[in-house]
Amino acid sequence: MNTTLDTLVIGGGQSGLAMGYYLAQQNRDFVIVDSHRRVGDAWRLRWDSLRLFTPAKYCGLPGLPFPGDPLSFPTKDELADYLEVYARHFELPLIHGVRVNRLWRKDDRWVVDAGGQRWEALNVVVATGGNQEPKVPPFADQLDPTIVSLHSTQYANPTQMQEGTVLVVGAGNSGAEIALELSRTHATLLSGKPTAEVPVRHGRTGARYVLPIVKFVGQNVLNLNNPIGRKAAKGILAHGAPLVRTKIADLLAAGVQTVPRIVGVQDGKPVTGDGRILDVANVVWCTGFRDDFGWVDAPILDDDGRVLQRRGVASSVPGLYFLGREFMFSAVSATLPGLCRDARYLAGRIPVPGSAGTGQSRHSGHSGSSKVPVP
Repeated sequence: MNTTLDTLVIGGGQSGLAMGYYLAQQNRDFVIVDSHRRVGDAWRLRWDSLRLFTPAKYCGLPGLPFPGDPLSFPTKDELADYLEVYARHFELPLIHGVRVNRLWRKDDRWVVDAGGQRWEALNVVVATGGNQEPKVPPFADQLDPTIVSLHSTQYANPTQMQEGTVLVVGAGNSGAEIALELSRTHATLLSGKPTAEVPVRHGRTGARYVLPIVKFVGQNVLNLNNPIGRKAAKGILAHGAPLVRTKIADLLAAGVQTVPRIVGVQDGKPVTGDGRILDVANVVWCTGFRDDFGWVDAPILDDDGRVLQRRGVASSVPGLYFLGREFMFSAVSATLPGLCRDARYLAGRIPVPGSAGTGQSRHSGHSGSSKVPVP
């Protein structure tokens, strides 16, 4: 490109779209790039029966409420379709099929390389969230090749499982939901122990009376501005979030058997921490994700591999921002209500175009339609 963008947003999911809304409101020159072929695909590609924990009244992005029953819990496809409508409604400048290979600092700006395409921007917002690279233990590839072995990102429905017992590894929310579904068609084992459980029953009543309180506490009490929030952040980041909808009691009632943590493989079969060898035909790894910032050529990580940032603003390099990450500022930073607030905050922290003599042009209106040439 022969011009320099004010801001480039990497990631066109809910975080990137919320950021785009606020940038458009400020009439900035910006582009959102995303690796998927279509808005909402990050949700469409998840397992078929997935529903949000958040009721519809909290699923809207700024400027456009989520449609339908406000106390219903949208399916992943309903959310995906809403995101697509949202991007179209505000005419946000999205470019699909773009996977960023490298991001580096050059003089007073950032350079983004994406498979032959190249952008330069004064500011970059990394809105890729926390679900970047599927994580499985190193011994997973030692399983007998006759065992069906899938990460949760590859799981769609029980028809992928062959006849025989299924082992679900990981007792977080994904593991609990998938194990409950599989228990209807297969003998199911669940490995691991949840850190905690939300102490109320998930559903419409909770959405009406309890979740407003949870939302308030998650935003205003459990944040990094106070000792309680900082302690909560350490627990959630180290051990994971509590079970929300499907509890251990629900799993036991459905016939799911719990087993200790999987520590290795022996003779092609998974082995538990107490030495049991499990004779299973299928394994679903609900073992989460890991960050992958190998494409960022800048000192953005601390000694523990965590992003150096304060409420989304990079601490070590200028002009770089993060959005949609777990407990980035508060306990709800990775949720739709939390990321919207964080996006509004970041939009107020990104320097105004032209304030440093950049001479950048701006959008012509609030719609967000871009005047920036696309390579």
